[in-house]
Amino acid sequence: MSNRHKLYFASDFHLGTPSYDSTRERELRLIQWLDNIKVDAAEVFLMGDVFDFWFEYKTVIPKGHIRFFGKLAELADLGIKLYFFKGNHDMWMFDYFKKEFGATIISNELIMERTGKKFFLHHGDGLGPGDNFYKFLKKFFRSKFCQWLFARLHPNFGVGIANYWSTHSRLANQKKEVAKPGEQEWLVKFCNDTLQSTYYDYMIFGHRHLPLDIQLNGHSRYINLGEWVNYNYSYAVFDGEQLTLHHHEGLE
Repeated sequence: MSNRHKLYFASDFHLGTPSYDSTRERELRLIQWLDNIKVDAAEVFLMGDVFDFWFEYKTVIPKGHIRFFGKLAELADLGIKLYFFKGNHDMWMFDYFKKEFGATIISNELIMERTGKKFFLHHGDGLGPGDNFYKFLKKFFRSKFCQWLFARLHPNFGVGIANYWSTHSRLANQKKEVAKPGEQEWLVKFCNDTLQSTYYDYMIFGHRHLPLDIQLNGHSRYINLGEWVNYNYSYAVFDGEQLTLHHHEGLE
């Protein structure tokens, strides 16, 4: 009998920012983590903002991260199922990861059941109250028209624009997030509102950049996976019975 039975969840690696050297170190840390979990992972959920920028031209993808891709290929060849969620930084994923690794690309939420537990999975952007301007931008950037326009740009110019934006992001400026009390955490409010009509055991998100495990209505839990750029290196694992948050140790 295979020992592969665990589900692993991680988010917000933001490969590509803030510098080449820091990205390379983070990539090596990520590869080490994937190497550690391959012995018992059945499914791996990479829940958005894996890259600080991603756009698949018809015949071109952004260069870099080749060691990470190699490790993903190894996991796929071992029979481990991979999921990529579109985040607000890498929403322009199309079919590259599906073709290369057999990955499932999730544009919004994924609702699933494993060993009797119900999961609601989403990157976390554009949910809950407020942030109406971003919600408008998300609809625009995800439109076929916007994607068609961007594809008309030469990759050197298009990726150059994206890299410029990255230098002004909250991660590039090492802005650390602070948890808000109660339903001031907008994803907590989103979860509690959702639970009024549908029950989930676990509601798991990225985007917030804080590792959080918060009890919701009833037995439901809100899990945020944190990020891998500044200080967390956090992830969640479900062993078939319980879901727990962990921190990956530093490079040896």
